[in-house]
Amino acid sequence: MAPADSSVSSRIPGFYRLSPAERRALVQSRSGLQAADLAALDAGALPLETADQMVENVIGTLQLPLGVAANLRVNGEDVLVPMAVEEPSVVAAVSNMARLVRQAGGFTASSDPSVMIGQVQVVGVDDPDLAVARLEAALPALEAQADRIHPRLRARGGGVRGMRVRRVTYDEPGEPVEHMVVLHFYLDCVDAMGANMVNTVAERLAPEVERISGGAVELRILSNLASRRLARASCRLPPELFSCEDAPGHEVVAGIARSYRFAWADPWRAATHNKGIMNGIDAVALATGNDWRAIEAGAHAWAARDGQYRSLSTWKLDEEGHLVGTLELPLQVGTVGGPIRNHPTVAAAHRILGRPKARRLATIMAAVGLAQNLGALRALATEGIQRGHMRMHARNVAVQAGAADGEVALVVDALCEAEDWSVERARHTLHGLRAAISDGVPA
Repeated sequence: MAPADSSVSSRIPGFYRLSPAERRALVQSRSGLQAADLAALDAGALPLETADQMVENVIGTLQLPLGVAANLRVNGEDVLVPMAVEEPSVVAAVSNMARLVRQAGGFTASSDPSVMIGQVQVVGVDDPDLAVARLEAALPALEAQADRIHPRLRARGGGVRGMRVRRVTYDEPGEPVEHMVVLHFYLDCVDAMGANMVNTVAERLAPEVERISGGAVELRILSNLASRRLARASCRLPPELFSCEDAPGHEVVAGIARSYRFAWADPWRAATHNKGIMNGIDAVALATGNDWRAIEAGAHAWAARDGQYRSLSTWKLDEEGHLVGTLELPLQVGTVGGPIRNHPTVAAAHRILGRPKARRLATIMAAVGLAQNLGALRALATEGIQRGHMRMHARNVAVQAGAADGEVALVVDALCEAEDWSVERARHTLHGLRAAISDGVPA
């Protein structure tokens, strides 16, 4: 199947008001999905037999809502973004902020080549400096050996991109000091996430590293701090885009910038700030069959790279008073193999995206993370995060109280007006609505 037409707009006014069937029809018309792809979006699309082949001890499957974020424009190209997430307001926030940012030209994004890091740890060396020197002298031979391990990867343009040797010291207070030597190698995995390829190289190199160093190889595995596989996104927004009833635009963008400074300076705030970013990125990772746990680990390690945990994004005002947002983080994502091949819903999600290469997917995910972050900070700078979030949460409360499809919106409105989002209040409201209808009174 050919990729989706990049000229098709992701701008879909009123998308959230449509029924799921109407949304599917629109996404199908704008992404090239076929009937089999639409079937893969249904509950139960992952057969139990297939799930049993994917992980151990399978007893069932877990369904998550799969939404589509609209309005996103990245590097001048529109894209519909599938997101799997249970938290209310995440998809809405990305869509709303993407609509705002597209008025200023959309997001600009880039990503590094898909270079993953493998580590071969050497312990028990009597002279660490001598072991380092021996390994450094042997690096050309070790690189040549490593590059022969995945010939098909080399044929696709990937392969080894260098090595280095590090001396690492364990010096935890109260414990004996321990010296170790670590060989790092860098493998361009092209469109794969690359964990299996990196681990295979590490295993194959271990005997030779042991022989050269004179020590014993222990751990030989990839690193999830993919510091050579960074993705970046940015946007620049005039303050008038943020004007609202509560505050003029210049005050809102100043508040967003202040919120960023708090997150940069304080790790307790930074943890919540970055969680908002990962709300968007993880949802795309789940929808596309990528390892969101590896992405989370790398992102949070990157946030602490200078010794303090800080915000992953920056929001500052330039000389003209425009709000400039940037985000940079490791994004180790793949678009081939694994669940992408075996899971029908994941395959459909990639088709909705237009079957991007790994580096393109990384730029989209970075833009989604920045959009989600902007949504949270704008809410904090204006109405507060709880008001918008609780309106989305009220839908779940209404359903829990027993509201049918035609009743949910009425119950949500009543809960928000009362600023009471309890199930008890929802049941009381629902009882009143039904009583009014049975008495012939318009709801």
